[in-house]
Amino acid sequence: MGFFIALLSGALMSVQGVFNTEVTKQTSVWVAAGWVQLSAFAVCVLLWLFTGREPVSGLMEVSPRYVLLGGVIGALITYTVIRSVGSLGPAGAALLIVVAQIVVAYLVELFGLFGVEKAPFAWHKLLGAAIAVGGIILFEWQQK
Repeated sequence: MGFFIALLSGALMSVQGVFNTEVTKQTSVWVAAGWVQLSAFAVCVLLWLFTGREPVSGLMEVSPRYVLLGGVIGALITYTVIRSVGSLGPAGAALLIVVAQIVVAYLVELFGLFGVEKAPFAWHKLLGAAIAVGGIILFEWQQK
């Protein structure tokens, strides 16, 4: 099930990037990013009302506290996706974004950052990341 959810997530991110870039063209980057965060908040509140209502006060018990910065990071993600899609187009931006996600996620696992269980070094993962970087070069390569 996680495999299909991840595929859906990637597809939704690509469509969202295109939508947000179009809103930015007609307004501004911060209006678009603000709208994304506000509408996401509204959806979260509605879903919270209908699916369980765990107490919001639980946020005060979250540890370590820095993990509460996910929303801040989300705003920065929205901004950077809008700018990259506007500059590189949807496919080029998505390719770079995904490769950056792979590399950073592997480093997080490898060094056990942010409370993630440390994973042993694996040559095949490094090779996979290198192939992904090669894919960017091939994808962006323009014959003259």
